[in-house]
Amino acid sequence: MKTDLPPGVSATDGQGHGVTFAEALRVWIRVAIFSFGGPAGQIAVMHKLLVEEKHWVSESRFLHALNYVMLLPGPEAQQLATYIGWLLHGYRGGLVSGTLFVLPGFLSILALSILYAGFQEVVLVQAIFYGLKPAVMALVVEAVIRIGKRVLKNRVMIGLAVAAFLAIFFYSVPFPWIILAAALIGYGGGKIWPDTFYIIKGHQTPTLGEKGPAIADGPQRQRPALGHSALVLVISLAVWFGPILLLAGLLGREHILLTEAIFFSKTAVVTFGGAYAVLAYIAQEAVNTYGWLQAGEMLDGLGMAETTPGPLIQVVQFVGFLGAYRNPAPFSPMTAGILGSIVTTWVTFVPCFLWIFLGAPYIEYLRGNRALSTALSAITAAIVGVVFNLAIWFSLHVLFAQINEVHLWGARLLIPVWTSLDPAALLIALAAFVALFRLHWGMFKVIGGSALVGLLYYLLLGN
Repeated sequence: MKTDLPPGVSATDGQGHGVTFAEALRVWIRVAIFSFGGPAGQIAVMHKLLVEEKHWVSESRFLHALNYVMLLPGPEAQQLATYIGWLLHGYRGGLVSGTLFVLPGFLSILALSILYAGFQEVVLVQAIFYGLKPAVMALVVEAVIRIGKRVLKNRVMIGLAVAAFLAIFFYSVPFPWIILAAALIGYGGGKIWPDTFYIIKGHQTPTLGEKGPAIADGPQRQRPALGHSALVLVISLAVWFGPILLLAGLLGREHILLTEAIFFSKTAVVTFGGAYAVLAYIAQEAVNTYGWLQAGEMLDGLGMAETTPGPLIQVVQFVGFLGAYRNPAPFSPMTAGILGSIVTTWVTFVPCFLWIFLGAPYIEYLRGNRALSTALSAITAAIVGVVFNLAIWFSLHVLFAQINEVHLWGARLLIPVWTSLDPAALLIALAAFVALFRLHWGMFKVIGGSALVGLLYYLLLGN
């Protein structure tokens, strides 16, 4: 019988069983539409839908995929969606889930960029998404709790989570260094104290009477073929660089679209640790070196990316739009801006598919390897601390209009200005927490209710 299994995944993994492509498509659309709140919120949405509600992916498989994408450059939430889509329905599943994750944000920011360039007005989007951020706070906290329960099984794992939080929140230690340190600790610790570090196991069988997930924890895997990997690499590189070469041939080496394509291709391979890790560099180059936009406009674009669905790195689309809009020849300004959006988005996200389609088969093949599992267990513990850092950072910026940064003995302290507290955002957040944790409302009910309340408040009173 013919199967559509990704390389490195065996039939015993339960891949695709009971999950039709049409059903998965509907869920990926829901994930894409409600992918607010940065990576922490987006991962929380996927965990809620795919692990808890649909039971398509086991907890350990979800964390296994999450650990891998945390090591990659680019938006981890989009890559996680691509990974799980690939597990469910092979390459077409990965292409659909990864593309849909980006599409709502792309269309939203494109529309807002057109309005911004023509009218300098983005109040409507602020009103639409005003109530969403407080609701996402609750989802992020829930994700921290659930992932923490899964991996923080002993004092060592708790200590790793605390250490990661302290390192990134107070000392701004780069995310890749935190992950590398956790991996080395997990690998070395697993050799000395295997029972302490062997938390995320490669194979866990459902208990009697429990229905296993569609993507279960089967122990058998297939070794990826080297020739197949080479083919994936060649095709992916052709898809990535083919349009760049075409731009060079049609428009010349000095054209703005080619300049943007090359610049954002470079940033796509260095965005370790999330969008904020590279945004300072992008802003400096786009504002000071290329003169595509002003510093204040960069902040406006960041606001768009933060209040629309999709990865925060989508802000590069706004930069690409304005850069081409202001250097349009031989196109009209609006046509050039739209092309700039497309080119920038293309070279930013195509590499993400390459990292997944090339690397995921090997990560799946190594799943269950004890040394890898102890390293990934330590990484997951560190990720709990990192996500907790994101939760606090996100909450502070949702609830307070002004936050002071104070440096003391080498540590960075974020001190909110209490007079800048937004009472409406606080009330919406408290209501979302009660609805989610006390009343056990579904995710979409919480998000929908918060969005409606926020929209009405912002339009009638808040603005």
